[in-house]
Amino acid sequence: MNLNLTSTIQMPEHQLRREVVNLCRLTGKPLLKLSTKDYLEHGMRHWVEQYGSAGLVNIEVFNELQHTITGWPGGKPQADDTSRPERALPFPKRVVVFSPHPDDDVISMGGTIRRLIQQGHDVHIAYQTSGDIAVNDDEVTRFMHFINGFNHLFANDSDSVIDRVYRQVKQFIREKEREELKVYGENKYLHPSPKDPIMADIPEVLTLKGLIRRGEARLACAYNHIASDHIHFLDLPFYETGKIEKLPMSERDVYPIQELIATVKPHQIYVAADLADPHGTHRKCTDAVLAAIDEEKQSGARWLEDCRVWMYRGAWAEWDIADIEMCMPMSPEELREKRNAILKHQSQMESAPFLGNDERLFWQRAEDRNRETARRYDELGLACYEAMEAFVEYHI
Repeated sequence: MNLNLTSTIQMPEHQLRREVVNLCRLTGKPLLKLSTKDYLEHGMRHWVEQYGSAGLVNIEVFNELQHTITGWPGGKPQADDTSRPERALPFPKRVVVFSPHPDDDVISMGGTIRRLIQQGHDVHIAYQTSGDIAVNDDEVTRFMHFINGFNHLFANDSDSVIDRVYRQVKQFIREKEREELKVYGENKYLHPSPKDPIMADIPEVLTLKGLIRRGEARLACAYNHIASDHIHFLDLPFYETGKIEKLPMSERDVYPIQELIATVKPHQIYVAADLADPHGTHRKCTDAVLAAIDEEKQSGARWLEDCRVWMYRGAWAEWDIADIEMCMPMSPEELREKRNAILKHQSQMESAPFLGNDERLFWQRAEDRNRETARRYDELGLACYEAMEAFVEYHI
């Protein structure tokens, strides 16, 4: 089993598109205003000679990019799909969206998920890791106060399990705070996240942090009208160390994914390919999905013949315009709905431990990135949208 498939991902060649888009950047011109002089001055005479004129080159690239834009990410039924990024049939489609952490789905493709649901597709969301280490201790304390208060008000403190766990967690967090104060002093909240916590969380704390993130994911899914039985928490073993340093990916991480896709038999799979993720979790999650697909292919699974895999990127980077093969536009209202879904993940707002050097919150990063993609399409002379989510096809 090949467990390092991201190293073999081939970006689309799109050589003509790549060179012409770069020419637009160099000249500051939209596609359809590039002249023969522009091509000649930048060493691109060969394209003019091949197509017969600068205008014909411009139109070829313009049409290529225009055909990446679709408001029907699952395919438009009863429509000519010759030049559309997704086929019209079958309709509706079964879709599985793989999300490395419990918020990457809405951060990276929240608008597309809502559109797929609105257009009648059968959408499953699969969260690959618990995301537990990205929850601040203050969030645990807040929830524990609620649970303890609930036990006191409605059960007269009769639940011994709640009482025991509450006291255990409270004691551990106090000890952890004391140790952090010794190392960082009163400025501990201003200090960047350490490579590893001063004290590794005990299992009870990790479980509570995982539950917090599950609850937020369920809220976001409910907001997007995804049925509860279409939400899958895979909790891949490589992630569950309680530390930033993760285990190597193994076959144990592939089997739950393979079992899910073999059961659903999706017509579309969306997978994160945000390899700029600073902690490497996205890369391992991507490898796990691609390895599962590869295993299904080698087993002779017929459903793969009618399945397409679309790669998205998340909070850290975006596809280059020349690579994009499907782009889903959003209106201002749709972008606001995407933000609302991201905001359901409250533990990942200001208090999240791993926001990195970028001070923007995840919803701000997502909106800025989506608006930037729309701006780039606009600069090239294509339709001007509020925001756009971009995808590249992974060929099975």
